[in-house]
Amino acid sequence: MAKYTGGANVKGGYYWNPKAWAVEVVPSEGGRLPGSGARFVKVPFPLLLVIVPVLGALFLMFMPVIGFALLVHAVVKKVTGGVKEGAADLAATVHPGWRPGEAHFTGKPGEEEEKAPGAAPTKELKALEDEIARKRGDE
Repeated sequence: MAKYTGGANVKGGYYWNPKAWAVEVVPSEGGRLPGSGARFVKVPFPLLLVIVPVLGALFLMFMPVIGFALLVHAVVKKVTGGVKEGAADLAATVHPGWRPGEAHFTGKPGEEEEKAPGAAPTKELKALEDEIARKRGDE
């Protein structure tokens, strides 16, 4: 059995592509094989009568296996997708969103402010505090 690549000019006959499990029929006057990188094997007609039913039987035998494999793949993808989504939600909860222009340098509510030692308020600062308190009505 001679081997050919796709795109080659060949004589008439039956050419089998083992990778695609396809048989190409080339007319008796000859022609070009399809595909650019595909590999073909020229198969005599009597051998073709054996190969085609065997390929069909293999396909029928492995079809249920393929179906179960696709089912398992879909279930695993669905389960892991839920885990991924849950992890993303948890990460968003733990890590607050970024807000441009917002700074958190003021401390927490109820936290005592530390004053530098020896930094007594000046008369002007004390007068300003009193004025603000008076305007607020806190006196």
